[in-house]
Amino acid sequence: MKSIRNTITAIGCAAALAYAASGYKVLDKLPLPGAGGWDYVTLDSDARRLYISHSTQVEVINPDTGKAIGVIADTPGVHGIAIVSAFKHGFTTNGRENKVSMFNPETLALIKKIDVGKGPDGIYYHAGSKRIFTCNHGSDDVTAIDASSGDVVGTVKLEGAGEQMVTGKDGLIYVTVEDKAEVAAFDPKTLEVKHHYPIGLAKTPTGLAYDAKTNRLFIGCREKPMMVVMDAGNGKVITSFPIGAGVDWAEFDAGSKTVFTSSADGTLGIFEQKSADSYEAESLATQQSAKTMAFDPKTKKIFLPAAEYTTTPNADPSKRPTRTMKPGSFVLLVVGK
Repeated sequence: MKSIRNTITAIGCAAALAYAASGYKVLDKLPLPGAGGWDYVTLDSDARRLYISHSTQVEVINPDTGKAIGVIADTPGVHGIAIVSAFKHGFTTNGRENKVSMFNPETLALIKKIDVGKGPDGIYYHAGSKRIFTCNHGSDDVTAIDASSGDVVGTVKLEGAGEQMVTGKDGLIYVTVEDKAEVAAFDPKTLEVKHHYPIGLAKTPTGLAYDAKTNRLFIGCREKPMMVVMDAGNGKVITSFPIGAGVDWAEFDAGSKTVFTSSADGTLGIFEQKSADSYEAESLATQQSAKTMAFDPKTKKIFLPAAEYTTTPNADPSKRPTRTMKPGSFVLLVVGK
């Protein structure tokens, strides 16, 4: 996933409202420190800790109060965070240095740094293999790390820029491949790629969620913005729905049978699953730049980092304008009912 500092398409979803018919609304805006760019946000629901990537460090806060807990420092170009409670280890992808920081989630102290592929971005823990996986955009592969020792155990030859990952009921890890408009599936133990499922309807897939009961994948795509529903068993595209521009994350709440997609234009897509192949769609206006999120299965709340920007036209009209974050505008949106 590219940094939030990159250009965001400022196209709002026409269906977005200040509240959703399902009852979802923005409950709060919690102030966050600093002014750097950010990317993924990860929730440790049991420990009540929220990890927010923030340029060269990770902010750790209490999601219930917004109170700062601490900082994981020295994570240049950090994108994602994964927590492995069983081993008392946490991991961050540091895109600018091609490394992963392995840290202690209790003290937030660095344990060691691990060399991985080029440009590590998305990160995922697979409990079955007890391995951490990083999607490396610069080398178009995935690095596998033993979550206990922090040792690199192999590489998945993805041959593309992987984004979000989920585990299917077949035990395979499914990953959106941003530059190939497909979902790939690989074996987390042998590291062999088993499937390449083309999406067809849209390109630049980023967000990915999964429902084990129906064996459905929910794919957020940026080019021709839509949420695509795919059968994980055979790669067949079932249906699709329009979403906001600049989608970067997807979640599925099995309890309420609801799919969520977060987009940079300030739209939260909400899709209620009526059956494996039938969905009711609506959307909620959040805040422009709120492209990533974390869902809390305990409180059913959704957390989205966002900030306000000023735009200055470039002297060269052929180049992109300069965007600068407004001081003191970095916040955490809390969405719920």
